[in-house]
Amino acid sequence: MENLHDLMHDKRLKLKPISVIRLNDSYILAIYPGRKSDADIIIKYRQKLKSGKWSNIRTPKHIHWTVDLLIKSYSNKELTSKFIDELMRVWERIQPIKSKEERDKLSLEELLKYDQETIEKFKELSRYGEYNIKFLILLAQLLMLQEKTNYPHGKIFQTLLKKLKKGEDIFTILATATLRKLG
Repeated sequence: MENLHDLMHDKRLKLKPISVIRLNDSYILAIYPGRKSDADIIIKYRQKLKSGKWSNIRTPKHIHWTVDLLIKSYSNKELTSKFIDELMRVWERIQPIKSKEERDKLSLEELLKYDQETIEKFKELSRYGEYNIKFLILLAQLLMLQEKTNYPHGKIFQTLLKKLKKGEDIFTILATATLRKLG
């Protein structure tokens, strides 16, 4: 069996993970100390490829989860809409990390525990798109945590959720996810 911390040690950036979790046979997610502040986190993951090997260590972007939610929405609009409502509630709950000590105590297992009921409620959506719901919920929480910690007045995640919920056109949604202005 592979050592998850070794598997997620980003030798290129010389980053050792604070916390690592294997979500299932397909995904390993890790958080690392960031550089923007003492409380900053970096999120990375590996995905099992069809060849059976693990992907390179990847950094998720807003565009990744946004496209995944668009695919889920085209496949099951009603359930995806309820899932977006759930993510909006998570946004309201998430509090920024205040210190290095708090950051270093982060546990991916703890973040995932309270969402077991939510995962069950939305597991049907795992059939569509790239990411399963368990991965998507944990990734969303971490991206929200990162945004609220580093950009206290930032609302990119929340803005994207609102645009997805409202059903705005794909160009507006994707421009927001890639931080581009339409003009």
